[in-house]
Amino acid sequence: MADSEMDKKRKVVLLVMFFWVLAATFRGCSSASNQQHSRRKHTLSVAASSAANRFGSSALFPIQGNVYPDGYYYVSLNVGEPPKPYYLDIDTGSDLTWLQCDAPCVRCTKAPHPLYRPNNNLVLCKDPFCASLNLPNGPKCETPEEQCDYEIEYADHGSSLGVLVKDIFQLRFTNGSLLRPHLSFGCGYDQQVSDATSYPLMDGVLGLGGGKSSIVSQLHGQGLTRNVIGHCFSGRGGGFLFFGDDVVPSSGVVWTPMLHSSLNKHYSPGPTELIYGGQHTGVKRLFVVFDSGSSYSYFNSQAYQAFISLVRKDLNGKPLREALDDRTLPVCWKGPKPFKSVRDVQKYFKLVVLSFPNSRKAQLEFPPEAYLIITSRGNVCLGILNGTEVGLKNLNIIGDISLQDKMVIYDNEKQQIGWIPADCDRLPNVDRDNMEGFFLPYAASLGILTESYHSTYGSREDKYHE
Repeated sequence: MADSEMDKKRKVVLLVMFFWVLAATFRGCSSASNQQHSRRKHTLSVAASSAANRFGSSALFPIQGNVYPDGYYYVSLNVGEPPKPYYLDIDTGSDLTWLQCDAPCVRCTKAPHPLYRPNNNLVLCKDPFCASLNLPNGPKCETPEEQCDYEIEYADHGSSLGVLVKDIFQLRFTNGSLLRPHLSFGCGYDQQVSDATSYPLMDGVLGLGGGKSSIVSQLHGQGLTRNVIGHCFSGRGGGFLFFGDDVVPSSGVVWTPMLHSSLNKHYSPGPTELIYGGQHTGVKRLFVVFDSGSSYSYFNSQAYQAFISLVRKDLNGKPLREALDDRTLPVCWKGPKPFKSVRDVQKYFKLVVLSFPNSRKAQLEFPPEAYLIITSRGNVCLGILNGTEVGLKNLNIIGDISLQDKMVIYDNEKQQIGWIPADCDRLPNVDRDNMEGFFLPYAASLGILTESYHSTYGSREDKYHE
């Protein structure tokens, strides 16, 4: 987008929001006084709860969605006063949370709820949050009193452009408290997508990266929870998300140190070695990142070719042949009759292992169900793709498909990433004495927690925050 066009859009938005602010100013002295009193009571309430229970609880949310056919997992959050629900795509690959916004909207995608409407709640350039979002060069502001703009670009050439606002998020914590902190997020009035037909039907994106603009970083800064994020995606759809460390088990978790970055941009456990079926592929020092904003996993061209060659070699003599007419994913196979589930074909595929030599030989295992899908046509497709071909260059992504049926924990305080096989179909009991039975072997038979919001086939174009 040219700078002149972007400046015009920002000026239009600034004028519109100025008149909203002007209108709010003349609603009456009595009304303004009551609103100020109400806000002060709310702030004291949160501060009192925080002081009495600093870092003593977690926020827990049920998840909906799946890898296929929907192509994403999402959570519902209540924002504003009165609170309104919004569906947000869970993305550990980016920091800033944003909602599609009527500011007014220049370009917005189809959404399940009415667009968020700001109300005299702009974040200005002088706000430290604005500076933290625009690192390393700082915000592009002529004066400190200007609105703080943002722009996020994704690897599929999608983007969100807007302004920063601050509003109430209604959050239920595991200790039973219901808190309503003021948090900053993006008001996105111009969304560009690579393919509107496959883009998720979402109100926005929940950015859960390690940066200061992340929702969890803000909650931590207010003393409400520890700077720990975790998710558990069920292979049958649904799951749960949590902020804080209440539900993190005290034992059994495989931990690896986070790869340090100057901007804490990505969640990475560092270099790994790729192993297929117990056989070393020759691929070492493969730097991977965990990204829940990606439906599938991606290896760079060298690692992908080594991997797919072993898979194809292993399938020689098996009753599978490539399904060139099924374009759900780049590589698919068909059998003598349509497959109903991955269980029908898992005997033909082997265990994929990522071994982290810098972490006392920690390993992340992908059984066949963590890298295969069954399409609507009954074919089996490979959910590990060539990232170089889609513009990821040398970046290697571990996406939703490979994170299913595991609790994955991003501990930003101890700078470590952990995982453990888990029953993601059940919300955890936060009473540690009663948590026995929640963590199960990977192959355990599980029930269903939630049904997906969508019923149409076809997955989104995967995105990645660069």
